[in-house]
Amino acid sequence: MARQSKAIQQQSLEGPRLTGCVTRTHGRHHYVTTVDGNVYEAHRRGKKSDVVVGDIVICSQPSGGVVAIESIEPRTNLLYRSDEWRIKELASNLTLVACVFASRPTFNPKFVWKAIVAAQAADIPVLVIRNKSDLSDKAQEAEAFLASLQALGVRTLNVSALSDPEGTRKVLSETFAGERVLLMGQSGMGKSTILNVLCPEAQARTQEFSEALDLGKQTTTNTTLYSAVFEGKESALIDSPGFQEFGLAHLTKLDVLRAMPDIAACVDGCRFYNCTHTSEPGCSVKAALAEGRIQPERYAFYCELVASCEK
Repeated sequence: MARQSKAIQQQSLEGPRLTGCVTRTHGRHHYVTTVDGNVYEAHRRGKKSDVVVGDIVICSQPSGGVVAIESIEPRTNLLYRSDEWRIKELASNLTLVACVFASRPTFNPKFVWKAIVAAQAADIPVLVIRNKSDLSDKAQEAEAFLASLQALGVRTLNVSALSDPEGTRKVLSETFAGERVLLMGQSGMGKSTILNVLCPEAQARTQEFSEALDLGKQTTTNTTLYSAVFEGKESALIDSPGFQEFGLAHLTKLDVLRAMPDIAACVDGCRFYNCTHTSEPGCSVKAALAEGRIQPERYAFYCELVASCEK
């Protein structure tokens, strides 16, 4: 393999190049699907680690079935999460982020809120899907949460991929037609089941959540793009590993404010032009909070995000 990689790196930069889409990543190993449908294992030239699923890349001619990624075409967007230790890119060139949650295992509203903020900050439309809508357990909490998102102007859908696969396939095929969608969510929310309903060839592994721990078990380990045709339109679904935390340390205070319209709608009238709406006197946001025009949990969430921002 070392000699094979060296042979690729020594290839002349002259001659025709391959254009393709990164459809799977695993560490520094990538898989690129070219416009003619061929799939190649790919390595980034120069040992860079800047390639993500969804990237359109220019590659060398194959050597032993392996190509070298020479360059990445300009992205329309990039969705990623970050904390104080690292940045984790999720996917690029998206037209829709679909965040999946369910009443069991217990969902974390902040995870969904953070997904929405991340998508809106990256100028990517977002959809929140409530899965397992047939479950009566904690249904009221899930329904109330969905209603609160709708009040914020967020698009939402109810599905039950396991008990009603045909109905789920119909509504999501119509919604995802012509889109390049990233499916994301906490572990155990049924994201892999939704993927299998829409793209049976994916054969994604599914697993029941732990009743004792009230936690999902991660079954997806790689981010993978699946091509599909929905309603006669070329489409794509990108499946990402489930996770429990969603850091947004890369956002600025202004990014957070712009991505939270319920807070942003109340900023006019602050005493100070550079008010952060957290501790300053004469703040119109805090006045709106006191008057009940902003939900206390949403304001606490806003303050939490702003506190984590560097600027």
